[in-house]
Amino acid sequence: MQRKYLLLPLLLLLAACSPNTPPLTNSTLSNDEPVVRKHPKNIILMIGDGMGLTQITAGLYKNGNKLNLEKFPIVGLQKSYSGDNLVTDSAAGATAFSAGVKTYNGAIGVRMDSTAVKTILEEAEERGMATGMIATSTIVHATPAAFIAHVKSRNDYEDIAADFLKTNIDFFVGGGKSYFDKRKDGRDLIGELRSKNYFVSSTDEEDLTKVAVDFNRNFAFFTADADPAPVSKGRDYLTPATKLATLFLEKKSDKGFFLMVEGSQIDWGGHGNNSDYIISEMIDFDKAIGAALDFAKEDGETLIVITADHETGGYAINTGSTMDNIIPGFTTKSHTAVLIPVFAYGPGSELFGGIYENTAIYDKMRLAFGF
Repeated sequence: MQRKYLLLPLLLLLAACSPNTPPLTNSTLSNDEPVVRKHPKNIILMIGDGMGLTQITAGLYKNGNKLNLEKFPIVGLQKSYSGDNLVTDSAAGATAFSAGVKTYNGAIGVRMDSTAVKTILEEAEERGMATGMIATSTIVHATPAAFIAHVKSRNDYEDIAADFLKTNIDFFVGGGKSYFDKRKDGRDLIGELRSKNYFVSSTDEEDLTKVAVDFNRNFAFFTADADPAPVSKGRDYLTPATKLATLFLEKKSDKGFFLMVEGSQIDWGGHGNNSDYIISEMIDFDKAIGAALDFAKEDGETLIVITADHETGGYAINTGSTMDNIIPGFTTKSHTAVLIPVFAYGPGSELFGGIYENTAIYDKMRLAFGF
């Protein structure tokens, strides 16, 4: 019996040295990751910037105690901290989703040493898939930027805009037109996009819902020169843009698509400690989720993943509140480090249950796609 115990460490060492032992990688996936039963053809990643559980709860109560999010069968939690701070910002948080790395706050598509890292949008494009992004902020804001650009600082908006010309993204909708046509360096990125066979328009020229779409061209639509208005002041494009994107991208490639949709201004309501702002943006985001869900149910080949880069405001629903009259509390005008919910629907959704690093969102999407 004693000999067996003495042999045990040696057997363990031999097993570790076996050629069948998987190599160490920087993946955050565990060895007991669920097997993907069916690979999705398309992935729609929807990010509610600043959306924690309280933001979801407040939106649910004010929306008649229901949200489209309730229809998602898989729920998980992700750890949102960045490479240099327990409290992440949107740039580092989105880079974790887009490229699978923990990086410093403010970084866009780069590692801790500021070297570029390939994003899932770029990987999808390399495989002949269609790609798209929608945001209710400027399209060069931190979250969308992290999927297409590689710059040291999230504030380098003109550099981020220029990086759009280094890709062949098929579809994008958002604000920030001035970073493309009123630039300090004199470049006319609108003209450059058109020379690359993009249809380019804006709300100054026409209504997004009335655009005559040409599927033989790429699509760029600017909703404001700078930041779009809040939904409470008339902004109403997130849901129609989501519907248009799924229709457009589905026709652009028979190899599938990757689409990122951001409800950007939930975060801005949190920074302003404005509960009504948070709730109206949360409900608007959920309507877009409903549009994506309708597409996925009919399509049968689409994985939808819903999450947030971080929570904003330390938002609480206080004693005395009712569903119609929420009495809010806030602990900060900045972000917090709480765990963030993840919701998933469709083929590959089984990967997204449990608790994991925010970088695992990227790993799980790649695994679902079969990359």
